[in-house]
Amino acid sequence: MGQAIEKTDFSQQDFDTFNSKLHRCLEALEVVLAKPDFGNGKPSIGAELELYLLDNNGYPLPENVTIKQQLDDPLLTLELNRYNLEYNLKPVAAAGCPFSALEQQMLDALRRLQSLTDQFEGYVLPIGILPTLRRGDFGESAMTDEPRYHALANILHQMRDQSFGINIDGEDPIHLTQDDVTLEGACTSFQLHYRPDPVNFGPLWNSVQLVTPLVLALAANSPLLLGHRLWHETRVPLFKQSIDGREVKGYGWRHPARVNFGHGWLRDGPMELFRQMVQLYNPLIPITSDEDPIAEVEQGSIPELAELSLHDGTIWSWNRPIFAPEEGGHLRIEMRAMPSGPTPLDMAANAALFIGLAEGLAEQVDCLVTALPFAYAEHNFYRAAQLGMDAQILWPTERQNGLREQPLVEIVGKLLPTAAEGLAKIGVAKQERDKMLSVIEKRLAKQRTGAAWQLQQFAKLWNKNTSRPKACQRLVVAYRERAASNRPVAEWSYA
Repeated sequence: MGQAIEKTDFSQQDFDTFNSKLHRCLEALEVVLAKPDFGNGKPSIGAELELYLLDNNGYPLPENVTIKQQLDDPLLTLELNRYNLEYNLKPVAAAGCPFSALEQQMLDALRRLQSLTDQFEGYVLPIGILPTLRRGDFGESAMTDEPRYHALANILHQMRDQSFGINIDGEDPIHLTQDDVTLEGACTSFQLHYRPDPVNFGPLWNSVQLVTPLVLALAANSPLLLGHRLWHETRVPLFKQSIDGREVKGYGWRHPARVNFGHGWLRDGPMELFRQMVQLYNPLIPITSDEDPIAEVEQGSIPELAELSLHDGTIWSWNRPIFAPEEGGHLRIEMRAMPSGPTPLDMAANAALFIGLAEGLAEQVDCLVTALPFAYAEHNFYRAAQLGMDAQILWPTERQNGLREQPLVEIVGKLLPTAAEGLAKIGVAKQERDKMLSVIEKRLAKQRTGAAWQLQQFAKLWNKNTSRPKACQRLVVAYRERAASNRPVAEWSYA
């Protein structure tokens, strides 16, 4: 959905043409992936950082268009709501000190954006969900005036033909209805892109899926919505419910959710994932290019596969495959579950843990996934989102006899050496491994994620003399002051 489009209304002929083109893209992709030299190149890491804009009182600042125009940086893009932006980090080689390089890019981007936000006496903030959001911060007036967002809103509304219902349990359960998709704009992420060795794509994909709950729990930073204490990573249910265009019809079958954890362990290569996208999901925005992908392949060229890329961008799996035609063509794994914030150092450490665990377990993952049915991996994902570091999850071992729940933090603690080995395997320097994993070690020792800090800080601020909105406002001030230091959240004090 990051692609620029012009049309917002489509005919049935548009959809028919697009569907046909999608299948031609699949045929072309299968030929491209079969080339012996496809995707050759050293592993690299990139990321997308989504951010909030705040005014001087800690409330949303709807000035993303102005700030984007003034920064004039092609790496900066607009997000769904007018108070959000996304900065695309430049990919870096996985060998050496990649996570420190990403950290520095984030620091530089935040500094530049802050200099522009100063004119509004405002702030730029990385946080999963802003605690000071109010009901009036959603609705049609909150949406960025971009054709792609209007097209998305229109088609999802047509599919559902009713308001979007939000029902999330927690200490203060919340029940909302919204006529548009702007509640999704409350969710800001740190989305990691990893370009692996294509030969190892299948095992690595399953490994990424397996460890996602572990990383999600350690990265949690979204416990509050409209003053309600909900899940540690409330983005997960909020995103899913706010953009789910499926109708509910009694006890009949339902179309697969467009926001999902996946459909099973990968049995073959990456083509299986791309076929699922085309075969399981109707297109939402049927804009076709002039390219004939089959003709491009027959001429020895790498096709753009624009239709497949656009379709991929309208299916919001928490991990998803990306085909890129650059550099002779390659595949990436986009890891979408992590929230934005609290600091660039925290996010860099989350990325190191994610890639380190995935690479460290990839060689044994075939044995592990036979010991954990995929439905239980999905169960782990939602438990991690709900309870964060307090979650108990099912974890497989090669020599198990039956499944049992274990404390998630104990599993992560035991796997830190495996994460270090995985990072070493792709050439990450020892000082870099030590720096990033020490951030995770401190988080485990203090039992403090961004979500845990926010909940404890909120409890200190909210009492009989302070309203929930005022407590949220003071919470944001305290969070912003500490985030600006770039000290990891495990070292944060309470106000």
